Amino acid sequence: MTATAGRSGASSSPDANAGDRAARGGGSTRVAVLAGGSSAEAEVSRSSATQVAAALKGRSFDVQMIELDAGCVDVLRAFAPDVVFPVLHGPPGEDGTVQGMLSMLGFPYVGSDVRGAAASMDKHIAKAVFRDAGLPLANDLTLPAGTDAQVGAELVRQRLPGPVAIKPRSLGSGLGVTLLPDGGDVADALHTALSYGDGVVVEEFITGREITVGVLDLHDEPASALPVVEIIVGEGEWYDYTNRYTPGRSEHVIPAPVSDDVAAGLKGVAMAAHRALCLRDLSRADFILGDNDDFVLLEVNAIPGMTPTSLYPDACRAVGIDFATLTTRLVQSASRRGPS
Repeated sequence: MTATAGRSGASSSPDANAGDRAARGGGSTRVAVLAGGSSAEAEVSRSSATQVAAALKGRSFDVQMIELDAGCVDVLRAFAPDVVFPVLHGPPGEDGTVQGMLSMLGFPYVGSDVRGAAASMDKHIAKAVFRDAGLPLANDLTLPAGTDAQVGAELVRQRLPGPVAIKPRSLGSGLGVTLLPDGGDVADALHTALSYGDGVVVEEFITGREITVGVLDLHDEPASALPVVEIIVGEGEWYDYTNRYTPGRSEHVIPAPVSDDVAAGLKGVAMAAHRALCLRDLSRADFILGDNDDFVLLEVNAIPGMTPTSLYPDACRAVGIDFATLTTRLVQSASRRGPS
């Protein structure tokens, strides 16, 4: 839902925004929940944002959902929020663009800053950061936007001759991803991923269990890894878009049935990846765990989903943090940190 009408002559300076907020005195904390946008993941964002807004309203915050569109800056200035909660998936909301806008406007906001958001969203850059940090990764190959699918397929056959997973470089929710555990039409899979416009990451396909670990890293509080979660889907399936967002299509096993040593290793890598990307407030690291208990880090999501079927809120509930408490603590973290 797009809010209406910005103020006539509203100042664009951070000091003016801070003055608007201070002038309200002791009223309810105003939270602007940013949602939607032009991303292929916009509907997921709106679903997550609806949950976040409802939870905050239940805690007596003054909440306004604002659509990420060309008019959102005027709407933000008119509302003059104490905190902005970007609940955005995919570019431009998750890649640092919106975070830069909010920093320029002087609004405190939930989540990672420009650097962390941009690095985590770009799978190629994130993998380079992880590699430098010595984290366990599958072999991979990046193909730039505009690559001819047939030419790219030949390069994949040369560099990664076994089973592969093919993914858009800067997209989440499983969109555009093709898994080829038994081989298949690499060119067609590349064509699908390249259609999203920002290049492709091709990874060696690793057989194993789908695992995720969240990190909660609130301002001026010790960071901690949440319980290890195993994702169970139907036989022969994986955690794709349908299985992520359709109730009953996946099961989240918390804590995952793994040894204490494996759990500690997964949590340690999730924390290390979070720090290496310079993230803050929250993140979720995704892994594949093999039969011999070796694992590889796939990627880190700096704005985990907040839908009714999302993983991160479930992991928080497992340690006694209900959804309303989680969203409240995230807002409080951003408020303590201030504009950045």
